[in-house]
Amino acid sequence: MHLGVIGCGVVGLTTALELQETFPNAKITILADRFNEDTTSYVAAGIFRPGTSFMGPSQEITKQWIADAFHYWDDIRRSKEAALAGVCQLSGYIFSSTSPTIVRNHFIEHLLPVYRRATEDELKLCQGDWKYGSFFTTCVTESRLFLPYAAKKFTNAGGIITYHHVDALTQISDSYDVVVNCSGFGAKELCIDHHLVPIRGQVIKVRAPWIKMAFYGDYDTYIIPGFEAVTLGGSRQFDSYQTEICPYDSMAIKKRCYDMLPSLKKAKVIREMVGLRPHRAVVRVEAEFLTKQNGKKLKIVHNYGHGGYGVTTAPGTAKYAVKLVRDLFTCNSKL
Repeated sequence: MHLGVIGCGVVGLTTALELQETFPNAKITILADRFNEDTTSYVAAGIFRPGTSFMGPSQEITKQWIADAFHYWDDIRRSKEAALAGVCQLSGYIFSSTSPTIVRNHFIEHLLPVYRRATEDELKLCQGDWKYGSFFTTCVTESRLFLPYAAKKFTNAGGIITYHHVDALTQISDSYDVVVNCSGFGAKELCIDHHLVPIRGQVIKVRAPWIKMAFYGDYDTYIIPGFEAVTLGGSRQFDSYQTEICPYDSMAIKKRCYDMLPSLKKAKVIREMVGLRPHRAVVRVEAEFLTKQNGKKLKIVHNYGHGGYGVTTAPGTAKYAVKLVRDLFTCNSKL
């Protein structure tokens, strides 16, 4: 059995690892032309906090993806390899001056070990006229560490990672029994998917070791500490293809974050980064049969469209995608 995975970001790698666990005797190859710092995953702050608008094909499946993903990250966090994998526990606050619904999250209120209303004293922790707030404890995954960790784990178990740009799904080699498409925003052209749109994100990485907790505020403002740096954000620009650093976005991010925590003004900026989040109103995790140019059928399972929640939900959608792969083989055996 030969299985292929397109893409080597967090979605592709977690999918490849899940395939190895489910099909230990299979030959599994990752095809990708972007790795580590060239992936959108690398830009992400990596905190486990799915947005309330995140959507799979049904409410039940969406909740299962999120629950499976959290337990995956939390299991690594509890393991001896946590530091190597770049996964740790993190607590934080989300504040709002406009609406109590902003600080609520129906996906994780009963999933995380702690998720409660912030006290009146806690609302004063950050500068601002905060009227509503929640405190939560979750996991954070630093892709700078996790991506090479996962790639090494995959290759140590016999997996193959090869540099290859896939121009068209129908041109993929006949040697693959099933291919899992984790190409992220690349799926827009690869699948001619008009439902996939970029949501541009820009962040600033700063050195501020005194920041030990995460803080969220209105207008997509966030301050998230990681292993190496603190991520300041953000921006969420729908259908924007701009990959260059925008100085005006930088100024806006700094102002909002500095207004919340003035001590950040003395933090040294390490780098600024931009990523195009591959957003799809309904994340696409489904099987498809394509007819290739030579007339043969290609069995493919798509796994893309996570938007800004790729790191958060990747292990959950990976588990579901691999179930679809298994179902394809079960269907074949019955035929």
